[in-house]
Amino acid sequence: MNQSTTRMLTRVKAEYLYIREKGTVSTTELAEEFGITDRTVQRDLNVLEHNGLVTSPNRGRWKITEKRVKIS
Repeated sequence: MNQSTTRMLTRVKAEYLYIREKGTVSTTELAEEFGITDRTVQRDLNVLEHNGLVTSPNRGRWKITEKRVKIS
């Protein structure tokens, strides 16, 4: 795996853990917390959503799903 992929996966994992800890968060809140753009957050959330790990019940607000995940 190349360095940028590893960095992205580490960031996505951190974002998932942050959402799990906070409950429901906004895209903007994630961008501010991680010092990245809203667009980068949206791409990361798309990865998490595609894998069934997060959902957006209200536009721009995100929470984790009930899908069990093993975090290493």
